Amino acid sequence: MKVLLLKDVFKLGRAGEVKRVADGYGRNFLIPQGLAALATPGMLKQADRIGEKATKERVRLNEELGSVAEKIEGLELAFAAKAGETGKLYGSVTTAMIAEAIEEMIGTKVDRRQIDTQPIKTLGVHSVEVRLTIDLMPTVTALVHREGEPPESAYEIEEVSTQEADAAGQFVELGVELDEQEAEAEAAAAAKDEVEIEGVFVKAPEAEAVVEEVEPGEAEAEELELEEAESEEAEPEDEGVEAEEED
Repeated sequence: MKVLLLKDVFKLGRAGEVKRVADGYGRNFLIPQGLAALATPGMLKQADRIGEKATKERVRLNEELGSVAEKIEGLELAFAAKAGETGKLYGSVTTAMIAEAIEEMIGTKVDRRQIDTQPIKTLGVHSVEVRLTIDLMPTVTALVHREGEPPESAYEIEEVSTQEADAAGQFVELGVELDEQEAEAEAAAAAKDEVEIEGVFVKAPEAEAVVEEVEPGEAEAEELELEEAESEEAEPEDEGVEAEEED
């Protein structure tokens, strides 16, 4: 469905723009929240006016929250948590916890809905964006460390994870290389077999042709030899019969 944005929507667009969205997203979220309206001919006529009004409001907010964005940018927030041997937390670091930690550090309240992250469920270093406006999105770093250890230990976990990822990547590359070599070897063997098979089929007709040329001569010779042998055997029998008749 097509909608006209009435307000700036993070990762979608700015007020006054027409966007195509999934029906469920439009009907169940954007329209009920007052963020968009169906892009009817009547609403499209208001697009320029909506866009101009939103631009003025955006400029005002950017000026108002610019100093807040500067304070938030680059903050390191430490969260001690219980975790298993694999680094998975027994629970999670939520957006509300991150918003509260930001407020404690800079003295300015941040809505948890402005924290752009899923609940963090592993130890380590996590980058998180804070959506103040569509133009102002400072980034903070969440250091999730094991209880009883210093926050800096999160960087050690991150370094180990990076090394493991690199090792896994090298293993995958090696596996791919071995698969390619195996495939090349199989292809070469198949090509060799194909050549040998072609040789058999090429030579076979030649052999049959030779046999066909030789067979007629051999057959005539054998017939002549058999006739001579029969005639030689028959002559003595005829002489014996004549002798008996004379007696």
